[in-house]
Amino acid sequence: MTRDLDSARRFYGSVLGWTFRGTHFGERFALAHRDGAPVAGFGMLADDLTLPAAWTPYFAADDADLAAARIRERGATVAVGPLAFGAGRAVLAADPAGAVFGLWQGAVLRDWRVGHGPAPAWLELRTRDAFAAAIFYGEVLDWAGEGPGACAAAYEHDHVVLRHGNDTVARISGGAVDEDPDPHVRPRWHVHFRVPDLEAAVTAATSAGGRPVSPVETSAADRWITLRDPEGGLFTILAPRG
Repeated sequence: MTRDLDSARRFYGSVLGWTFRGTHFGERFALAHRDGAPVAGFGMLADDLTLPAAWTPYFAADDADLAAARIRERGATVAVGPLAFGAGRAVLAADPAGAVFGLWQGAVLRDWRVGHGPAPAWLELRTRDAFAAAIFYGEVLDWAGEGPGACAAAYEHDHVVLRHGNDTVARISGGAVDEDPDPHVRPRWHVHFRVPDLEAAVTAATSAGGRPVSPVETSAADRWITLRDPEGGLFTILAPRG
């Protein structure tokens, strides 16, 4: 969600090589594509919302009313909805630690899958208690059920890792601090995008008004860095280790 859709399209088009198409939701929304596949949605924040520009994950829900009730029952907050939105219904909520997320009841574009192809590499929840968060989201979204959206949860190196089939879709990490003045440390959902060339993407981001907020980190397979876009939205890019 952004307050300047044109600026956001220019920035992410430059940094991540995305192209954009309109949607049936109107001129305040756009759909980003890479290599012909849908990657992310962009929407302008309503003037009366005080939310900052940020990346927010939306999870598919078979029944938005039921999911919203489960959120409230578990001490979390439903900020908006469920409300009719195009051909579906949407909810904007915050989990018990304050991390913002959304729900979508309705059709999902074909091939829009986190962890697969050009889509986001994975989502990361940085929260106080990874185990408690895994229980909350598992119960709200029925991740351990038998349906097509079910996920398998595994506890690996102090993280909870969620997989859908062979794709890693999310990681839940503990240690976030609710009252920290740095939004990078507070509980929140964080998105990781793949790029072919890390240095080229960082150069494009700084040239377009963004800036790094972390050093380059390295694993056996990848290198990554966290960036802030011109409106303050945080995201991570990662590239294969050469």
